[in-house]
Amino acid sequence: MSEDIDHRQRRYLVSMGIRTACFLLALFLTGHAPLWVVGVLIVGALVLPYVSVVFANGGREPESVAHFDERESPNRNEISGRPPEIQS
Repeated sequence: MSEDIDHRQRRYLVSMGIRTACFLLALFLTGHAPLWVVGVLIVGALVLPYVSVVFANGGREPESVAHFDERESPNRNEISGRPPEIQS
């Protein structure tokens, strides 16, 4: 479990580092690069935090804990009596 958390933390930090680089590049390239390049960097800086959090919170799949046995247990009693009727 701790290995999974460490992996997700590293992936989050790398993603946020890329986000910071996008933001800083957008600042430094404003006026020196085409507008679409600066726009892509700004969109990357805005979208990456959301994507980073989603991937960081999406850990491994939970394991199924409940196992149902289809066999009848000899200690179980049958339900007796009439089923309850629904009154309107």
